[in-house]
Amino acid sequence: MTMQKLTRDDLYSLEQYSSARDEFREGVLAHKRNRRLALGTNAALYFEDRMTMQYQVQEMLRIERIFETDGINDELEAYNPLIPDGSNWKATFMVEFPEEEERRAMLTQLVGIEDKVYVQVGDLERSYAIADEDLERADETKTSAVHFLRFELTPDMAVALKEGAHLAAGIDHDSYQVEISPVSENIRLSLLGDLD
Repeated sequence: MTMQKLTRDDLYSLEQYSSARDEFREGVLAHKRNRRLALGTNAALYFEDRMTMQYQVQEMLRIERIFETDGINDELEAYNPLIPDGSNWKATFMVEFPEEEERRAMLTQLVGIEDKVYVQVGDLERSYAIADEDLERADETKTSAVHFLRFELTPDMAVALKEGAHLAAGIDHDSYQVEISPVSENIRLSLLGDLD
């Protein structure tokens, strides 16, 4: 079954969220621990799903004090595309350099990195990310520190994963190369839940 997109009926009202927030947030943070994959020391994938997106929407509604139907629908429209469709994984990709000067310098060296991120199931072919379908986040001179990625998996990949094939992930950019193999089991199992 495909992961359902969020509707207004899935959301807490601002008042309900105010009461439920601490407990909900705790659950989300525990869930997210199995969905962050460090790619070396300066990049990471944060795999999104229905729960992480509900949290994002609820937080936006809370911060912006949005309770009108149109405003809620705008948030759902913005975040629903980041929920996996059953044959893919969706992730926020972050290039993480704590020092601003170094970050600025590296973002010019890492142009195109978002297209060089991949996942690989067993010995099957790598699946490279489809980056930033919502809007362009890079140009010829520098990339962005944040990208939204989609990894499409073939039916063979999904079957292999369900049968226990190991999962690898990495980046093969001229200025940043890393491979994580195998991806830790807690993350692999969490990502299995995103597939039909």
